[in-house]
Amino acid sequence: MAKGYAQGQQRRMVQMPVNPLAIKTKKYALDKNKFITLNMSQMVKNQWYWGFVPLGLIAVNAVLNITGIYHNYWIYVLTLIGAIGYVAFWAIQFTGVTQLDQYKQLFEKYRYEVDSRQILMKITDEQGGVIKWDMIKTARKEKEAYVLDLGQYQFIYLPFNIFSSDNDKKLMDKILRDKGFIS
Repeated sequence: MAKGYAQGQQRRMVQMPVNPLAIKTKKYALDKNKFITLNMSQMVKNQWYWGFVPLGLIAVNAVLNITGIYHNYWIYVLTLIGAIGYVAFWAIQFTGVTQLDQYKQLFEKYRYEVDSRQILMKITDEQGGVIKWDMIKTARKEKEAYVLDLGQYQFIYLPFNIFSSDNDKKLMDKILRDKGFIS
C-alpha cells in the first residue's frame, strides 16, 4: 500500500494557486524569425557605440588619403567586411539557438496566466513554469506586443492577439505600470 501511495505522489504536481482575476491568454509559440529579429535589435541597442570604430577608421583613413600622407584604399574594404562580419556573427549565433534541441522549449506553445504576483507559463495544466516579477529586468509595450526582458537576449514576447479581450490588455498595462515597467 505504501508503494502505491508513493507512486501516486510522484505523478501529482503541486501547483501554485491560480488567481481568478489573472489574465489568461491563448496558446502561443514564439516564431523563430521573431526571436532572431528581437535579439538582433537588442544587440544593436546594447552595442551601437561599436559602430564608431569602423566609422573612425574610415574617417582617419580619409584624412590620411586627402592630405597625401598615406594612400590606402583597402582599409575601406576591410572595415566594411569587419562590420558585416560582426553583425553576421551575432545573426549566426541567434539562428543557431533556434536549431539546438536544448533550446527547443523556447519555441513551444505556452498559455500564459499573468497576475500581480507571477507569470505562469503552461504547456498543459500539469506542465509549465513560474516566473516571478522580480526576475523581469525591463518591460516595454511595442506596437504589437509586450516584451518582458529577463536578461541579456532572454525575453517573454506576448503579442496582443493572444489576449482574450481589451480588458485583459488594460489589466496587463495596469500590472506593468504598478510594477514600474511602463509609464
